[in-house]
Amino acid sequence: MSQQVFREVSPEAPELQPILTGLFGEYEARYGDFFRNSKEVEQTEWYLAPHGLFIVLERDGEIIAMGAYKPYDVHTAEFKRIWTRSDLRRQGLALLILQELERRALRAGYQRIFLTTGFRQPEAVHLYIGHGYQPQFELRDDMEIYGQPPHDGRLRFLKVIDVHSKEPA
Repeated sequence: MSQQVFREVSPEAPELQPILTGLFGEYEARYGDFFRNSKEVEQTEWYLAPHGLFIVLERDGEIIAMGAYKPYDVHTAEFKRIWTRSDLRRQGLALLILQELERRALRAGYQRIFLTTGFRQPEAVHLYIGHGYQPQFELRDDMEIYGQPPHDGRLRFLKVIDVHSKEPA
C-alpha cells in the first residue's frame, strides 16, 4: 500500500528540480513565450516560515505534487506553484495540495487566499471554482479573451478562509 505524506521544503531544494522542470515545461507548452516578459523575479525568502511555505506531496518517498504560498498582504496569502506531475493527474492530488495549503495558511494567521492561474488552464479554473474560490473576472466559454489586451493572461481568484474575518470594503 502506498503512503502519501506532505513535507515542507525549501524552494531551492535540489529534489524539487524534476517537478519544477515539469511545471515550467507545461507552461512553455501551453503558453510559449506569452508570460516571458512579465515574469516576476521570485525570492526564496517569500516562501519561508513564518509567513510563507513550500510543500510537496510524496508517495513512497517520491515527489508527486507541490504547492506554496507567500504573503500577498498582512491578511492574505498568495498561493503559487500548485502542480501535479502530469502522469498522475485526475487523482485529486491538486485538491489535496490546495486543502493542505489552506489549512496551513489559516494556522499561520491568514484570513484570505489570492491566487492566479493562466487563461489556458481550464482544469485549474474548475478546481478553484469548485472549492469556493471567487473569480475576479467574468467566466466565459472562451478564456482566450484573457490572453488579449487589455488583459494580462492571469485569471485571479479570492477566497475567505477565516469565517470570522471581515471582507474588505
